[in-house]
Order: sequence, then structure tokens, then C-alpha cells
Amino acid sequence: MANTIFAHAYEKGIDIQPRKTSIVASLVRDRYVQDAIVILENTPRKAATAVKKAVESANANLLNNSKVSIDPKSIRIARIFVTSGSRMRRYKPASRGRALPFEKISSNIFVEVAGEEKVKKAAEKPEKEKK
Repeated sequence: MANTIFAHAYEKGIDIQPRKTSIVASLVRDRYVQDAIVILENTPRKAATAVKKAVESANANLLNNSKVSIDPKSIRIARIFVTSGSRMRRYKPASRGRALPFEKISSNIFVEVAGEEKVKKAAEKPEKEKK
């Protein structure tokens, strides 16, 4: 049986609110990477490009940094979640010389992918013919 290999990627400081980003992330949760990329390319939301970039980065980390060869068709998104990043405090001018505060919220995206190790076929031993 083949071993499962894991790799992950972080995408930090995305200038989209975490609630909106997590909606896009839930579209590709527990899917194969190739299917997820097709879904994200056809999703008409701003957060889809950031999630796609994180998924492709985790996929590349798995293929390039693992010491064993991985079957590209078996790579699956094991975990994906979105957390809130840093907040920038800003102020908006209001009537009578007041300033109303608001925050610009950013997102952090974590993606972990899992792939199966390629099974090498055992070389067949040539049988010696008896004379």
C-alpha cells in the first residue's frame, strides 16, 4: 500500500474579508487539486484568485519538496481554512468635524494537500530454462 505524503502552503495578508474568502474555500474543500483549480478559475469572486494561488502553491510544494515521487492525479486537498489576518484601523470623515473609525480586515489562507506515493513495479526475474 502506498504512503500518503502531506505538504502545505500559507497565503497571508489577502485584502478580502475572511467571511467572503471562506465561502470560496468551502467550494474546493476535500476535492482533487486538478478539479479545484478548474472550479476556482470559473468562480466569479475576487477571493477565487487568492485561493487558487494558495492551492497551486501547496501542490507545487508537494511535487517539488518531497523526496519520493508523487502521483499527480492522486493529490487531494486535505485541509483548507481561512483565518482573519491583521487589521488596519482607519477613519472616515463625518459631519460636524467627527471621525468614524472602521477596520480593513485581511485574510490568511492555509491549504494542506495529500498525495499518494507512486508504487514502483517490481522487476520480473527471468526464469532459467532447464535442459
